[in-house]
Amino acid sequence: MTRLGFNPAAWVGVVLLASTIFRICFAEKREIYLALMEGDPVAFAGVSSSHEHGFSRHNLNREVSRAHAKRLVDSHDQLLQSVLETGSYKKLYSFNHVINGFSVHITESQAKRLRETPGVRLVERDRGAKLMTTYTPQFLGLHQGAWRQQGGPRNAGKGIVLGFVDTGINPAHPSFANAGLLPSNRTSRFSGACETGPLFPAISCNGKIVSARFFSAGAQAASPLDPSVDILSPFDAAGHGRIAVYKAVYPSVGTLTDVVAAIDQAVHDGVDMLSLSVGPDEAPEDTPTLLSVFDMAMLFARRAGVFVAQAVGNNGPSPSTVLSYGPWAVGVAAASTDRTYPASLLLGSGQRIAGVGLSGPTLGNGAIRYKLVLAKDAIFPYGVFPRTPPYTEECQYPQALDPALVLGSIVICTFSAGFSNQTSSLTAILNTARSLGFAGFALVANPAYGNFIAEPIPFSVPGIMIPRVADAQILSQYYEQETGRGQGRAWTRFGATAAIGEGRVASFGGRAPTVSGFSSRGPDYIDVKKTPIDVLKPDILAPGHQVWAAWSPMSASEPILVGQSFALLSGTSMATPHVVGAAALIKQVNPSWTPSMIASAMLTTATKHDNYGDLIMAEGSDISSLSPATPFDIGSGLLNPTSALNPGLVFPSDYEDYIKFLCSLPKIDPSTVKAATGESCAGSFAYPSDLNLPSVTISALARVRTVRRRVKNVSARQLTFMVSMRPPNGTAISVNPPWFTIDPQGVQDLDMEIRVTQASIELGEFRHGEVVLTGPEDPSSQIQLEVPITFSIRVQPDG
Repeated sequence: MTRLGFNPAAWVGVVLLASTIFRICFAEKREIYLALMEGDPVAFAGVSSSHEHGFSRHNLNREVSRAHAKRLVDSHDQLLQSVLETGSYKKLYSFNHVINGFSVHITESQAKRLRETPGVRLVERDRGAKLMTTYTPQFLGLHQGAWRQQGGPRNAGKGIVLGFVDTGINPAHPSFANAGLLPSNRTSRFSGACETGPLFPAISCNGKIVSARFFSAGAQAASPLDPSVDILSPFDAAGHGRIAVYKAVYPSVGTLTDVVAAIDQAVHDGVDMLSLSVGPDEAPEDTPTLLSVFDMAMLFARRAGVFVAQAVGNNGPSPSTVLSYGPWAVGVAAASTDRTYPASLLLGSGQRIAGVGLSGPTLGNGAIRYKLVLAKDAIFPYGVFPRTPPYTEECQYPQALDPALVLGSIVICTFSAGFSNQTSSLTAILNTARSLGFAGFALVANPAYGNFIAEPIPFSVPGIMIPRVADAQILSQYYEQETGRGQGRAWTRFGATAAIGEGRVASFGGRAPTVSGFSSRGPDYIDVKKTPIDVLKPDILAPGHQVWAAWSPMSASEPILVGQSFALLSGTSMATPHVVGAAALIKQVNPSWTPSMIASAMLTTATKHDNYGDLIMAEGSDISSLSPATPFDIGSGLLNPTSALNPGLVFPSDYEDYIKFLCSLPKIDPSTVKAATGESCAGSFAYPSDLNLPSVTISALARVRTVRRRVKNVSARQLTFMVSMRPPNGTAISVNPPWFTIDPQGVQDLDMEIRVTQASIELGEFRHGEVVLTGPEDPSSQIQLEVPITFSIRVQPDG
């Protein structure tokens, strides 16, 4: 008999079910957080924080280090177990070599509890990481200069270990062949490992590749991975890696957690140089840019004696878009070289329109003209498909075009909404062209969307991109002139003809370098409001536009390059390895130099002039616009590796100086600095601009300020320098002493007074200038030694 009325057991069940549904529907989102802990990491346990000189991470006692690392890992686990419920979190990494901390997959409320826990200095949400994506050695003068001086391909850079944090490496690529090197995975002081996995057997570490590791805990926590492309081994499926053996970014996802773990491991392994072609997606939300966990990892790598170069990002040309913030990492901007791959469309009228495309010519090599057909005029009238731009203008779908009209023709596809919102692709155009038998295609600019950026890409059928509206209009005028139109502008006759010329032959000449439009710009800033800080960024310029690079044939990130072993790539990520390579040559010649001395040598010998002898120009938002570059475009100038071997003077700075710099930042509380660095602000500079860099940046100059710079003579002879000035507009500069003589290994202080002379000058705008120390001729090169100090000054409104 059924009993009606209250049933306690049933009621409890209903409550439990409702509670479960509530938790499922309203559960907090889990994200990755990075935490820094109190206490020294392995590399600095018992080491004075005074400076990087005298510290040797290679002399650490291995047994003591392993024991200390285990204590740190245990402390991380114990803290998480005591604060968070078992099963409610997943620890991803313990960082213990150059930073003491961990990363964990938790909710925002759990992160808040961690922040409030004694012993935890800083907790920060992982903002994600992304890529900042060869003739260049000749363009930099390496073949006849530094490269040859250090022994060429067999000996240049010998004994220096370069670590690359990137998307991995393809060990079968010819660029990474052994070429006679001993098949060992370590040098006398390097302790890396060869981690194996899919497509990466143990024999992959062949002597040129001395170590290979991969980091995926962050990627796997952030997003489901695609096993067909997100290969869990050091193998590079994306194509971006160049002897890059610390794989931390995957085609599907990238996290700062994996990048920080890679940096920590690379320094532990003993790399001398670190190239970071990856970086954050954005500035930190509630942490000063310079004090994020990622930037702290770079600072502590620098403290451990590792030279760090970092791509500044590809968000130019707007101001304050750099993603490299700290003075301890060399921020690298990207420039073009004087090599281009000109392509052309030859019209039946005899006109030639310039374009872009690594394409072979149409059959006949230009002698045969083919019918030109605008995609809009070739719409298949009986097709069932949306009449939207990807179908009607952009040649994305074969079923949208009349096969009889386009067969054997050069089809004009128009850049429209699909390309603007990045849902259309060149790969789809190629598929359409092959499917319907195009003789070739032309992707042309659309006045409604303006010019577009086109990079040379290999096409499997003859093709050309015409990215400038002015050139596209020339083609349009010719086409309309030769095309018969009837009622409703329907075509009645196609009379326009054209041929696609050879686009695979390099041409050399023209003005170079120019700063690439995509290269992120300064000034440097401290928060999401883009408040400027007194550090020059970028630091230096290097080739990063259309660089031939080794490419993974799997090409998970670029379907159009599937099967290719090399690709022309652009990005500040392409520029960064040039700087790290030059740093390796400098370190080989000067093994006792610290990272700051190596950086100084590159910055003071960089050139601000192009191959015409004029000031370097920078691209604007319009691909055809050029304007004189400022230090916020190029930093100190274009990398000159040969001159950097013998800079004469350097501007040394060390870890203690960086702490003083951080403690002098306005509106930054000492407790914030301590939370990030673990260091107390026992002392600070009067102003951040007092940090000993080969540049002076002042974002708010009021009346007058004196800054001091200290130079060291790293040559083997006594040198005498005269001081000259080119002050920024609206200011005057005086330097004491106005000249000086300095002995080998000697130091000289320079007091530079900057005074406002015209306070009304366009307040809010930075003005640029320089102080130049002119010395004697270099006996070997017969070139007069010059050491420039770049100035960037903004006058305070009441200045």
